[in-house]
Amino acid sequence: MRLNRRTFGTRLAAAAGALSTSRRQAAADREEIGGFRLKYIVGSCMYGYTDVRDIFPEVQRCGASAVDLWPRVHGSQREQVDTLGEDTFLSLAADAGVQVGCITQYALGPFRLQKEMRLARRLGCSLIVTGGRGPRGQEGDALRSAVQRFVDQMKPHLDVAEETGVTIAIENHGHGLFETADSLKWLVELCDHPHLGIALAPYHLPQDTVLLSDLIRTVGSRIAMFYAWQHGHGCMEKLPKEEELLQLPGRGSLDFRPLLQALKDIDYQGWTEIFMHPVPRGVPIRETTSQVTEEINRSRRYLSTCLQELD
Repeated sequence: MRLNRRTFGTRLAAAAGALSTSRRQAAADREEIGGFRLKYIVGSCMYGYTDVRDIFPEVQRCGASAVDLWPRVHGSQREQVDTLGEDTFLSLAADAGVQVGCITQYALGPFRLQKEMRLARRLGCSLIVTGGRGPRGQEGDALRSAVQRFVDQMKPHLDVAEETGVTIAIENHGHGLFETADSLKWLVELCDHPHLGIALAPYHLPQDTVLLSDLIRTVGSRIAMFYAWQHGHGCMEKLPKEEELLQLPGRGSLDFRPLLQALKDIDYQGWTEIFMHPVPRGVPIRETTSQVTEEINRSRRYLSTCLQELD
């Protein structure tokens, strides 16, 4: 790929701005919690279909250095890259000191990410989150065999991941092959490729702190994304806002301290995304942009308190 001088300059400025922001945030986090830090990333879909021009200034206000771009129906910011053009998008991100840390692409699935991985490289992004493919409800030898088939199917796609410097992280999504803790354990055991990781979503697993903490320690460094997200009252039916928000750390009943202890024990270096799904999809989790930011920060303060208690 050949870059003209203007494009190269735009992307260099974006990278420099994001690196500077990342270093400042890392230093602040280390000062706050004594050596171990959560590296926060903001899911663009938390703001619904809001324009990236309005989201980017909020990222640092959320204690983060990067954004996770979500496409429709959850958000629209991935499509905004195409509408704005990559150079304009990167300039806006650089002006706000924001990097693209992740692109979420469930619609494409794990076997149609080649073009998206090359786009990620151009945006300076090294992570794509997607779902797995395969039969659900498997156990024992049948589960192991199903995961092995998935791993075999991923081989040519992991070649492209290695070429582009992108990690493909598989989320343990409900109603699919990777819906159980055992399925994730088989995935890391059967595939040691450094460009295949896990996006760990406690929401989709039993709300058992022992199970969740043990799973974190078992899969260890293969976790590339940790969703600070609990089940609460779920996200599939319209609920009163106060019930919907129970998915967020510090609002629902899940105690995140054992999970954070496990993350600290493995010296977790991946992204942490404070997360929930609204109903309907595509709306902000709160009515205004500033309210969304404050809700994220409410959960971040809770997580910070939990970490300080561990110390």
